[in-house]
Amino acid sequence: MRTRVIAVLAAAAFTALVGCSPEEDTDRPTASASTAGSGKTGGAAGIPPEPTGELRQRYLESLATINPALVADEDKAIDAGRNQCSSIRGGAKDIEGSAQQRFSNSGHQVTEAEAKSIVIVLKSTLCP
Repeated sequence: MRTRVIAVLAAAAFTALVGCSPEEDTDRPTASASTAGSGKTGGAAGIPPEPTGELRQRYLESLATINPALVADEDKAIDAGRNQCSSIRGGAKDIEGSAQQRFSNSGHQVTEAEAKSIVIVLKSTLCP
């Protein structure tokens, strides 16, 4: 388990470093995109727009390195991540606890270690 957590942390750090130059990362949401008037973005609630392209791929791959069950339903993984950003950006006291609740499903209960890794992935992908 410790090896998996270390691998996830390394993957998240790599993800944060690779392809994150503002000129090259056109998939990363901008401040104006996350506060645009579309009801789907959430805007003021701190919910980012739905990721596309490379950002979506990096996010899902990073979650899969934590546990493949987290991306069994990719759309639910995206929705859970976008909603978790509101807790992260809003300064919630127990962001790992809310990650456990949001990402757990009938086929997999997220552990504390997985929740910590999920938050790291989110901070480097959907909600920097």
